[in-house]
Amino acid sequence: MSGGIDSTAACLMLQEQGYDITGVTMRTWDSPSQFSTPSQDLPDHIVEARRLADRLGIPHHVADVREEFRRVVVGNFVDEYLNGRTPNPCALCNPLFKFRVLTEWADRTGCGLIATGHYSRVEEVEGHAYVAAGDDERKDQSYFLWRVGEDVFRRCLFPLGSMTKDDVRRYLHRRGFEAKAREGESMEVCFVEGDYRDFLRLMVPDLDERIGPGKFVNAAGVPLGVHKGFPYYTIGQRKGLDIALGRPAYVLKLNPEKNTVMLGDADRLKTRHMLVEHPRMVDPARFFAEPELSVRIRYRSRPIACSVRPVDADRWLVSFAEEASSIAPGQSAVFYSGRRVVGGALIASQRGIGMYIEPTPTL
Repeated sequence: MSGGIDSTAACLMLQEQGYDITGVTMRTWDSPSQFSTPSQDLPDHIVEARRLADRLGIPHHVADVREEFRRVVVGNFVDEYLNGRTPNPCALCNPLFKFRVLTEWADRTGCGLIATGHYSRVEEVEGHAYVAAGDDERKDQSYFLWRVGEDVFRRCLFPLGSMTKDDVRRYLHRRGFEAKAREGESMEVCFVEGDYRDFLRLMVPDLDERIGPGKFVNAAGVPLGVHKGFPYYTIGQRKGLDIALGRPAYVLKLNPEKNTVMLGDADRLKTRHMLVEHPRMVDPARFFAEPELSVRIRYRSRPIACSVRPVDADRWLVSFAEEASSIAPGQSAVFYSGRRVVGGALIASQRGIGMYIEPTPTL
C-alpha cells in the first residue's frame, strides 16, 4: 500500500471480492517534501496508507527498509551513472525489495497471496508463471518485473491488469474516494525529485571535483567543445548539451575512462543489433523457439521483433527486425512473446559488437 491511487483501488477491489486484507507499506526513502508538517513522524504516503487501512478496518504494517534500500538501490543508481551507464532502479527494486518484502510479510502474517497496484497480469502456460502486459498500454508495468521469480508470481494478484487509469479513477470516485481519484501520478523514480543530476551531486558532494569537465568529441575523436562531466549525460540526449554545432546533436557514447561524450547525428543512434548481459528466461527450453519474440529497450517503448543468440556464457546478441535507436547500457532489455514477458537482460556495453555480427550477403 503506497497510499496512492493504484494501491488504494487494488485494496478496495480485493476487499469487495471477499479477501481478508493486510496492508504493508515500504518506507524506502525520506525526503523533506514527503512531510507536510514539521512534527510529522511518518512521510505522507505512509500516513495516507494508514488512513485507508483505518477506513477499511484492516491491519497495516510499515516495513522500514531505508538503510538497505539506500545501500542497494540508491547505491546502484549512483554507481551506474558514475560508470557511464543508465540505471533502471525499478527493475532492481521490484525483486530485491518490493516483492521480497511483500512475500516476507505475507508469510509473517499468514497471508497466502500478495497483491499490488501494478497494471500487469499473471498467466500460467505449460507449468510456468509469466507476468504479462496489462490492458492499459500507457500504464503497463510488466517491463519492470522481468527479474521477479515465478514463485512470487504464483502468489500474485494484480487487480488493475484489465483496467485503464481512467477506469481506476472512475472506480475510486464511485466508491467515495473523490479526492484520491483526482490525485496526480507518482514519480517514476521514487527517490529522485527533479533532475537526477542534482541527486547525484547530493549523494556524491565532491562529484564535480572528482570528475570535472571533459571534452565533447565527434565519432572520429575530434574535440568539439567542453562538457560538465560524463555522468550528467545519457545516450540519445539532445537538449541541455550547451553546445552550438549548427545542427542538432545527440549523445552517442560515453567514455568514463577518458571523460568524453561523443556527439553526432540522430542516424548514428540507429542500429540493427545490440549486446545484452546477465540474461534470465522463464522457460529456457522454450525461449529460443518463441515464434514471435520481441524486445522493449526502455519503458514505454514499443516492442520490436527480434532474434537472439548467445555469444558467450553471459551475453546475447539481439538482432532487430527493424532499426532501433538510443541503445543505453544499463537499461533493461525485456523480451516478450505476444504480451507475456518471457525473459530479460541488461543492455551491455556495445564495444566490440562488430565481431559478433555476421556480414550481410551481397548479390
